[in-house]
Amino acid sequence: MSPHEHASGHHHASHDSADLDWAALASHLEQEAELYAPLHEQAAAWLRELLTDPAGDGPDQVRRVLDIGSGPGVISCVLARAFPAAEVVAVDGSAELLERAQDRAARLGFGERFRTHLADLPDGLDALGGGDVIWSSKALHHLGDQRGAVAALAGHLRPGGLLAVCEGGLPPRCLSRDLGLGRPGLQSRIDAAADEWFSTMREALPGFVHETEDWQAFLADAGLRTPATRSFLLDLPAPLSDGARAFLVAQLSRGAERWADRFDEEDRTALARLTDPEDAAGIGRRPDAFLLAAQTVHTARAL
Repeated sequence: MSPHEHASGHHHASHDSADLDWAALASHLEQEAELYAPLHEQAAAWLRELLTDPAGDGPDQVRRVLDIGSGPGVISCVLARAFPAAEVVAVDGSAELLERAQDRAARLGFGERFRTHLADLPDGLDALGGGDVIWSSKALHHLGDQRGAVAALAGHLRPGGLLAVCEGGLPPRCLSRDLGLGRPGLQSRIDAAADEWFSTMREALPGFVHETEDWQAFLADAGLRTPATRSFLLDLPAPLSDGARAFLVAQLSRGAERWADRFDEEDRTALARLTDPEDAAGIGRRPDAFLLAAQTVHTARAL
């Protein structure tokens, strides 16, 4: 289970992102985003607080919200609910994911003020227009120049607008330290494998720039002001729902396949058992399975 990968709807930025097939991952991304919806509802409520102005302006004056790297649109719809007077634009590089976003918005009654924009980041944003709120979650780390990507998004903010970038936090946890199979500490070794993969993925991106990932510095360099950062917790204790268990089985299976060469034989065996739906020790049947994660949102406003 990767700490970097798309928890939260994980959002598509570019078809060059480590050769990930975002359309093929659509159902998994949608399920993940739905699990993380309580976290993003908290984040959206916080954005409303930040936009509350004692002088009289406030979140109800938000007329246009852009979700950059929207994926299947789960968070786009959270934002539509949080900003009921706004047009919401889901922006993504996958037509299949945007179709899911549009269908979701229609089902939830947001269709009249919801639209999509097909564009790879950051080059496809020129025709997008401005926004009062611009949100991007787990998309910018798929771009080689993260500082430049923040500046590109800031350039689309309307005066007084708010840019919110959800990047970082804590790796998701779903495994106890001692599972009763294999060596204790498997979760930590999964995290280490994910970190190694993530660094390799970033270094292979077109235009990769190696620099300190200081998101508040990126926002300041883009000319934005009144920075604020806050982290939000997802706490799904045991026993998990069937849907959450199915998500964890899929996530662990993908990790076990992707990082197989980073594990020893004992860990590969443990992961095979954890992802076996017929094994009583598998994550799909364990009574102690849980999901705990934290995601960080960095914000700043245009002059």
